[in-house]
Parts: sequence; C-alpha cells; structure tokens
Amino acid sequence: MATVFSDPTVLLAALAGGTALIFLLVQKMSGHDPREPPLAPSSIPVIGHLVGMARKGFNYPVDICKQMRHPGMFTMNLAGQKMYVATKPSLIQNVQKQHKVLAFEPVAAKFSNVLCGVEPASAQKVMANVMGDDPNKPSLYADFHGLMYDALKPGPALDDMNRIMIKEVATSLEKLDPTAEGKEYRTIGLTSWLRQVITNATTRSVYGPKNPYNDPSIGDAFWDFEEGFMAIIANILPSIIARKAIAARDKVAKAIEAYYKAGGVETASVLARARLTASSGVNIPLHDIAQFEVAGAVALLVNTTPACFWTLFMLHAHPGLRDQVRKEIDACTETTATKAADGSDIITKTVEITTLKEKCPLLLSAYQETLRYKAMGTSVREVLEDTTLDGYLLKKGAMLQMPTRIIHTDETIWGPTVNDFNPRRFLPEEKANRPRDVCFRSFGGGKTLCPGRHFATNEVLAVVAVFLSRFDMEPVDPKRGWIEPTSDKTNVASVIMEPDEDVKVNVRVRKGFEGVKWSARLDGAGDKVFAMVTEDRDESE
Repeated sequence: MATVFSDPTVLLAALAGGTALIFLLVQKMSGHDPREPPLAPSSIPVIGHLVGMARKGFNYPVDICKQMRHPGMFTMNLAGQKMYVATKPSLIQNVQKQHKVLAFEPVAAKFSNVLCGVEPASAQKVMANVMGDDPNKPSLYADFHGLMYDALKPGPALDDMNRIMIKEVATSLEKLDPTAEGKEYRTIGLTSWLRQVITNATTRSVYGPKNPYNDPSIGDAFWDFEEGFMAIIANILPSIIARKAIAARDKVAKAIEAYYKAGGVETASVLARARLTASSGVNIPLHDIAQFEVAGAVALLVNTTPACFWTLFMLHAHPGLRDQVRKEIDACTETTATKAADGSDIITKTVEITTLKEKCPLLLSAYQETLRYKAMGTSVREVLEDTTLDGYLLKKGAMLQMPTRIIHTDETIWGPTVNDFNPRRFLPEEKANRPRDVCFRSFGGGKTLCPGRHFATNEVLAVVAVFLSRFDMEPVDPKRGWIEPTSDKTNVASVIMEPDEDVKVNVRVRKGFEGVKWSARLDGAGDKVFAMVTEDRDESE
C-alpha cells in the first residue's frame, strides 16, 4: 500500500525537517549567554568539537586554547553538552576552592558505575549522598575518598605497602638478569616488561600473599580491560562494541570475588581491608564490590607504568643524563662484602629509597620533568548550580574541565623552553627560574589531589634507580638510537601519555658490576616525601 513516504521528495523533506528540528533543539540546549566563557570556534556545527577530540585526543583543547590566544576560559558545545575549559592556574585554584558547586564527586561516581557494570541498586548506593552533605545519611563515595587518603598518606600503612612493593620490584629485576641463564643480554619490550613489574609489585602490596593477580592471566585481563574501557564509558551498544573489555573486566572481578570468599583480604593491606569494609557497610553485594575493585586498580596501575617507561626512556635518550644520574645513585648505594664458602668475596649493593629522595636531586628533577613533559590528564567537574567564577557565568548542568596539558605547554608560564625536555628544570637551584608549584598539575590538586602520589613516586624511583644501577640498556638497533614513540593512541582517561608502540631494548649487566648481588629497601618512616605539589610542600621555606 502506498504512503506519503513512497514519494522520495516527501521523504527527503521529512528527513531535512527532522534534522533541522534536532539542530534547533541542540541549539536551544546549548545556547550561549554572553556572560559565559567565550565560545570556541568550530568548523562543523553541533559535532565539530566531538570530531576534533576524536581526531586529536588530548591535544585538541591545547590547539583550541592556542587558536583563541590563551583565554582564561572557553566554552565548547559537545552536541548538547556544554563544556567549560579552564586554562590558567589562578582559575583552577578558584575552581578547587568552590568544590561544593563545581564538584568532582558526581562525575567520579557516575563514571565508576558505568565502568564497573554494577547492579542498579549498588549504583544508587554509590550516588546516594555523594557529596557527603547530610551527616545523618551514609555516603559511600565520601567514605571511600577518606579511607583512600588515610591508607595512602605517609605513615605506617603506606610504609608496609612500600616495603612489599620494593621487595617485589627487586625480585623482578633479579629475574631480568640475563647472566642467570648464561646469556650476554636479554631482549625485552620495555613497556610490556614494566607492565608486568608494576602489576606484580603493586597488587602484591595491596592484596597481600593471596593476591588474585598472582595468576598472570588476571593481570593480562586487566590490561585488556584498560585498553577498551573508554568503549565501556561511551556506553553505546557496549555489549557489542566493548565486548572484549567487559569480558576482561568480569574475569578480573570473578578472581577478586573468589579472593574475598577465600579470606585473602585478611592478610592484605589497610587499603584493601578498608575498601571492603566500607562497601560491605552499605550492603553492596560481594559480586559488585569485586566489580568496583577492578576499577580501583586503574588508579593503582595505569599511570605508573608509562611514568616508569618515560623516565627510563628520557634518562637514556638525553645525552649524558643516564651517567650523571647513575653517579648520584652510586654515591648513596651501600656496599657490603661477605665471604662465600669457597673463600671468594660476595659483593652486595643496596639501594635505599629514602636516601634517594634526599641525595639524588637530578634523578628527582628528571622524574618530575618527565611527568610535566608527558602529562595529559584532565580534571573534570560538574556545575551543580549557576555560579560565577572570576567574572564568568557557569551554568548548572554544564561540565568543566582543567586539562593539564594546556598548563604544562603554556610558554607564558614555563618560558621559551616549555616544549623541551629539561631534566634540570626542577633542581632546587632552579626554583627562581620556574613557576610556582601550583603550575605543576600531574597529580591534580585541591580536594581531588591524587592520594597515591607518594606510593607511585616510590615505585618509579625503586624501578628506575635499581635498573640504572644494575643494567645497561640500548635499543635493539643501536644505529637508529632512541627514537621517541608517538602517543596518539593514548586512552583519553589516562594521566600520562602511553607509547603507541612498545620499544624493544637489549638489557645487559652493567659493565664492571658482573657478579654483584643487589637489594633494595626502605628504611625509617615514609614521611620523608618528595614534595612536588603545593599541598606537600612547606610554603614557609
């Protein structure tokens, strides 16, 4: 039977009318008030910024900022969702002060619920009283936030985790020694090897001897999940588009649930025990607690691996830098000699992590510069009510982001060498030549400052320092040298750029150190922190 839509002209007119209606609705939803931050230019109506972000990833806001000549803030309309972008440290500090109306908590809770795939009832409990405003009602998110900071702040709980982590790192480096198998060198993919080292050391320190990641297939599944979790977050036909990532997440969650049921958490860290207690306290089912725990590993593992990779890479690629840093480490490495049964000498060298933080300024500066140079994280807030920020109107329902890369690549902040890797930028004697600490944003800041920054720093320093002390490393093709890999495929939820391709290297025992035994340890209290952010530094100095 014929209908009006049998006529192609009528059908095209209907499609055109529908498209126009959608366009008008989007325009109404995203109408711009002149009191808001200025609109960012877009070559394609409605979806232009989404296309730009898909093409350029973490560099897109940087390009827009430069195109607009570094405004304090600007506005992007993302197909109906309004996004404000703050580009100046002073504005970001004011955002952090207004955390009740420019809030991170709802964003994080929604993100976690989608990423973890929990039951609706559990998702509701995460969102309940998410800001912790009502003292008479439970707030799972506020409880989690508090216990994370308590467990990972300098003190006995963190010391326990650090010592286990350092022991595991030392074990992994022992296994790397090619002479144990009678070989001159060992060829590894640097990123894949570091992933294994960081996964083993970190999860063992968190979950204890019954660590569910003791099964290598669980670690592999976690990284499959990490590779595809933005497909989960997009939430567009996830059972089809994100099928592999969801299957990997569920495999890890199943192992964690079995670990809980077997009582493994009883010998775990304060952090692991406290998280289980908080979730159980609001009657979240064990299955969903395990699902949430998978997402918890994202913060523990995802950014430490590339931080280690880039620190090692830049130390080797920058002429002369490896030897200078190695000299610092050698100077504070303990050497002891004992006698073997046959009367021969056994030389043992020990790297003590607290001493590194006190006596290796170039190592610390190069590490911090690596974080500045390769940072790409974005802090996100939800505008809970109309508010004014430095004269700009911010409307309820909009989102606000603070891209670290905009701050870290701003020549007006860091000077003409902003795009260069300068390993001496953060030396104490260079303080007058660099901006204030608030301009360093690799760990975020304010109420959402990364709670795991001290643990991550100790882990990177342990891996890098012992690796440099024990081994020589070169590209598999020395004639090509150290060619810096691109990072265009980096997951947009990451904080540190990830190399697009693994870098193959040959690892040899350091010349002159054949037969030396190595160990690493953490002495004393872990309250001797490497202060990179304002919140950790005594501003009265």
